[in-house]
Amino acid sequence: MERKTGWLSSGAFAAFCGTTKETLRHYKDIGLLVPAHQGENRYFYYDVQQFYDYFAIAIFRRTGTPLEEIRRCLQNQDAAGTLDQLRRQRSRLEEERRRLERTDFVLSGMIRNLELGAVPDMVPRTARFEREHLLALPAEELERRMPPSAGEDEMLIAVLERCRELCRRHGLRTDYQLGAIHRPGEAAGPATISHLYARIGERADLPCYQEKPAGTYLYLCCRGRWDLSEGYAALNRCVEERCLNTAGSVYACDLAGFILNGVEKNAVSMISVRLAPQPE
Repeated sequence: MERKTGWLSSGAFAAFCGTTKETLRHYKDIGLLVPAHQGENRYFYYDVQQFYDYFAIAIFRRTGTPLEEIRRCLQNQDAAGTLDQLRRQRSRLEEERRRLERTDFVLSGMIRNLELGAVPDMVPRTARFEREHLLALPAEELERRMPPSAGEDEMLIAVLERCRELCRRHGLRTDYQLGAIHRPGEAAGPATISHLYARIGERADLPCYQEKPAGTYLYLCCRGRWDLSEGYAALNRCVEERCLNTAGSVYACDLAGFILNGVEKNAVSMISVRLAPQPE
């Protein structure tokens, strides 16, 4: 069999490029990547330099560029045209990166929430939590926008619409995990809610941005109920009985509503408060 230096059979070239003979055959049939040589035995061979042609095709394909567009680009190459094409592909890739980051933020939050909610019901415990970024909307401001007869559903609509508006306007990631912030220094309960919030993925230069600080938190989970009154009472009682020093606000958040929504038996909420650092 004829074989010259730098010539590779379709099988060898496919292995060299990390692809398949079927892919190379398809590229040959549509005139995208044609073997550079034909031997006296009438077999086709690729030149080793064609690795770079295949590499360029693979890069374009990863950004979703149609094969016909790639073929035109490679057949009519010039510096300005190639630069313009590469910039378009970079823009597509950047948008895909942002989309994947948003998806990863949501999935990571879902996993974390369901893991947190797997603990026994109404049992106070401590754990270290990392900081969280919040869009915190003042409860009084939201209430002023509501008619006097508005119920919880209308309030939920108002919070979601406002958070969605802010996230779209400022390019923020959110998983729409909702929660409430309670006024510090008061026994936590429905009457002490100062803000309603949605979790976001990054710091935001907005008046309604708040950071839930990292630290060791006392927390408990309320399972199978919408009413958190017992949970607030249990957390407040634990703080008093153990003579714990707390720092900052009490936070209450939904852990499973946006995943297992609408069924009270699946409801899982968490109430938490940061413990004051111990003096050295």
